[in-house]
Amino acid sequence: MSPDKMVRMANQIATFFKTQPGADAAAKVRDHITDYWEPRMRQQLCDYVSAGGEGLDAVVVSAVHSLSPDVSA
Repeated sequence: MSPDKMVRMANQIATFFKTQPGADAAAKVRDHITDYWEPRMRQQLCDYVSAGGEGLDAVVVSAVHSLSPDVSA
């Protein structure tokens, strides 16, 4: 998937979960990505965050760090 599309999709997920009352948005984003994104997409997102994560919402970056603690960014 193109990086632009991946960033757009991940940010849309974050935007949705940030509007939910009482929800830990990063945990909800992590759970959504785990449940609905295929492994290659998750790995691409982790790699993108490791490379700097340009354009990603901070909630997505936090979710990726909890998804894959070895991601360095």
